Amino acid sequence: MPGHAKRLRQGHPWAYSNELRMDEEAKALAPGSVVRVVDAGHEVLGCATFNPHSLIALRMLARQGDTAVDAGFFRDRLTAARDLRDRLVKAPHYRLIHAEADNLPGLAIDRFGDVFVCQVNSAGMECLTPDLLTALHDLFDPRAVVLRGDSPVREFEGLDSRIEVIAGTLEGTVEIEEYGVRFVADPLAGQKTGWFFDQRDNRHFVAGLANGASVLDVYSCAGGFGIAAAVAGAAQVTCLDRSETALASAVQAAELNGVAGRCSFVRGEAFAEMEYRAKAGERYDVVVADPPSFVKNRKGLKPGLRGYRKMTRLAAALVAPGGFLFAASCSHNAEVPAFAEAVSRGIADAGRSGRTLRAAGAAPDHPNHPVLPESDYLKSLTLQLD
Repeated sequence: MPGHAKRLRQGHPWAYSNELRMDEEAKALAPGSVVRVVDAGHEVLGCATFNPHSLIALRMLARQGDTAVDAGFFRDRLTAARDLRDRLVKAPHYRLIHAEADNLPGLAIDRFGDVFVCQVNSAGMECLTPDLLTALHDLFDPRAVVLRGDSPVREFEGLDSRIEVIAGTLEGTVEIEEYGVRFVADPLAGQKTGWFFDQRDNRHFVAGLANGASVLDVYSCAGGFGIAAAVAGAAQVTCLDRSETALASAVQAAELNGVAGRCSFVRGEAFAEMEYRAKAGERYDVVVADPPSFVKNRKGLKPGLRGYRKMTRLAAALVAPGGFLFAASCSHNAEVPAFAEAVSRGIADAGRSGRTLRAAGAAPDHPNHPVLPESDYLKSLTLQLD
């Protein structure tokens, strides 16, 4: 459409359906088709995947219109991503592809050694999956490739929901390592891809505060924060989560690292458990609150921020004087200032005061796209409370 190419020229990786000329020829294209993108004056802007039924109709793949999008294309992108991660992360356990930031929109890949878990979230990447698989085999010779096609965004792309091993074989869990700590991930039954590599550096930082401490890891999932704290010398760690499957992985990780004797595992709802423990007079030197997203969309922003405020109030009440609180949000719609305000209000609601020691986002294997705010989703605050 005339006047609607400015954002693409400025490097934005998407074009919305109302920015395109949706004539009968365009509407007839199959969802996921690779197309050449031109502006109203017929200037070539690049190539993209196209879905006439999605609000995000174009997802840019390259800024050259004649780019061959095939297995070789994926080999080049995967090679660049691998070389970067190998500089950033010592073990071969990391986010290999982070969608638009790695020039592969609609795709995330987590690497667990020789097991690769792919989140395919667009019709375009769904159509290109055979070429992706060829490139993965050429570069990594994986033992297994898992498709995690259970993200809610697939519905907006007209895709079904499914989880399956699409190459090789895999049964059960896999073992990973972060900063020398061994963990257990479940690519088939765990949340998202089975592990949250984005919190790697934040786990390491919080573990550095835990020597000799009592630690409460709320929303612990597979024990990422709690087990890292125990390995770092925490005197006692409690992992709290509502998922029995996730807690089973945390138990395995404690045993792998020889810290099971200092860890306990509680299945329960976070808010109710925190409130109960505060009323019982329990206090901890370190409290971690790393919840799933409270803000699924813009309409949910206000109630989601109220949720973060309440979470912080309940968590702050459990922190011993001079102890530490780590609070995080993975909701990209809750921007940093709004989340920070919710946390500060929650601390005040608990009658506490303190100081912010560190504000951080995702680990660097989750890079941000410079003109796509949605890619800057994770934010966290570490505070010491008086």
